[in-house]
Amino acid sequence: MFGSVVVGIGTAGFVRVRDMLAPLPSSAAEKLSVKGFISRRILEEQQGVKQITVEDALSRDDIKVAFVCTENAAHEENIRMFLEAGKHVCVEYPMAMTHKTAVELWDLAQEKGVVLHEEHIELLTADFKQLKKDVAGKRLEEGFLHFTGGPLKPGFGFPAFSGIARLTWLVDLFGELSVTAASMEEDQQNKYMKMTAQLITKEQKPLTWIEEWAPGLSRAKDINFRFDSCTITQLPSATREPVGIFMQDLVLFSQKLLGQVPRDQLHAERRRVLHCLELADRIQQLSLQGLGVLYVHIECTPVYTHTKYIGIEYSIHTHSRGGWWEEL
Repeated sequence: MFGSVVVGIGTAGFVRVRDMLAPLPSSAAEKLSVKGFISRRILEEQQGVKQITVEDALSRDDIKVAFVCTENAAHEENIRMFLEAGKHVCVEYPMAMTHKTAVELWDLAQEKGVVLHEEHIELLTADFKQLKKDVAGKRLEEGFLHFTGGPLKPGFGFPAFSGIARLTWLVDLFGELSVTAASMEEDQQNKYMKMTAQLITKEQKPLTWIEEWAPGLSRAKDINFRFDSCTITQLPSATREPVGIFMQDLVLFSQKLLGQVPRDQLHAERRRVLHCLELADRIQQLSLQGLGVLYVHIECTPVYTHTKYIGIEYSIHTHSRGGWWEEL
């Protein structure tokens, strides 16, 4: 059995606890056993599971796995902390806010001989699986993906990273991409943000990806994929699958722990994850250049008391066109 701790007990963390308590019968997920959860809040038992300290989770021999379900800005430090302790890690996307950091974390996992898994439930939905079948064998001429949603929450990072699920969609559908241009519009007073990225496929076909966030905007995806033989303008209707997307991901992660996933699949997954993070890096760089900022470095450090995780300390540095540094 792989004793596990859940770090962060929001929606995703709650689901992780639930699924480990009632895993898919006769699946690899039955090898996971939840031993506790970590939260910045002092909480009662959750689904019969007790809160434990970070120190306990890192030092206990019966805890082999950490599920990191915090805000995005805290992912890197939590992953690094548990990898250093020799624990396997499953983390919500994105694992880090830069491509370089993600490479470092994956290398650390390899050095420690443990599994590092970045969850991508967006690839497991029934409608995406059907869409992938529908576009298979078709030659793309031009594509458009516009995502809308409510205001971004603090700690979720630049839209290219917070929205990396949509970028992963495009890469999984059309192969590796290149960034040709990117821009950013922002009205902080009205909590409005819009990022536009221009991408091209290896066949030099254009793709436009837009992330738009504002109060009152419904969470939705608008697509327009024009092929040589047809145009797809809406997601296909697909029958909901009996196994939920988080459970599907839990089974996949468990299979990795048991060594049941082929090496070529693991390699392809790592390549895709790192490629998407590299694209997000480039999109952020080009977008910030358009705003007069050439470089941004964000340092995020989890803050702990003796007994619990209490939050994040941020240090944000920007480098402007004029060549000066500012610390916020």
